[in-house]
Amino acid sequence: MTALPLIDCEALSDLELAAAIHRGDSAAATLVVRRNNQRLFRAAWSVLRNRGEAEDATQEAYARAFAGIDGFDGRAALSTWLTRIVINEALGRRRSAERRRARLNQESVVAMDEYREKLMRGSHTAAPEAELARAQIRGLMEAAVAELPEDFRVAFVLREIEGLSVEEVAEALDIPAATVKTRCLRARRRLQAALDPELKGALSGAFPFAGVDCDGLTERVIAAFEAVRA
Repeated sequence: MTALPLIDCEALSDLELAAAIHRGDSAAATLVVRRNNQRLFRAAWSVLRNRGEAEDATQEAYARAFAGIDGFDGRAALSTWLTRIVINEALGRRRSAERRRARLNQESVVAMDEYREKLMRGSHTAAPEAELARAQIRGLMEAAVAELPEDFRVAFVLREIEGLSVEEVAEALDIPAATVKTRCLRARRRLQAALDPELKGALSGAFPFAGVDCDGLTERVIAAFEAVRA
């Protein structure tokens, strides 16, 4: 088939995009990936708390979603459907990692991945002077969010950082809307106790996933998508 130009895909509904992806349309797949990269990455990070693992989980979630795209029925938004998939993927990876750590601990072997993650969280990449203060604030915010209990953290990231509605978060996590509100409220209270009020403005820039990172993930996802259909 002849792929639609990317600009033409912009007007398609979620069901039409899903149908185009099922037919192997790379432009439709590219549009969906670019629209959802940051949300899915943030959702995966909220479970895994590791950027590399979150990116891998996001890529795998796209692969699973595109392979089963004919199962998308449009009852939820496509972005919500994808969010469920990436959260399940991240949870599965975390469970696997916990099982591996348990085996290593039983054998009195040091789990090097834990130390690597701690080192990565503590490392700082050189940045232009004008961005240094904001980068430090984002780092403090990310560290504080990472310390929230998981139930609070996942709901908070999707609702307050990614900007989903209460209903969308409830649908993505399969919990009541009232539970979403409670978890977000408790998360905010914990953060307020840990951070000064002026840090609240850093939320919109926390967990950035754009530019080279976004482009690189998009290229890998689409390359895998096209390889399957070659």
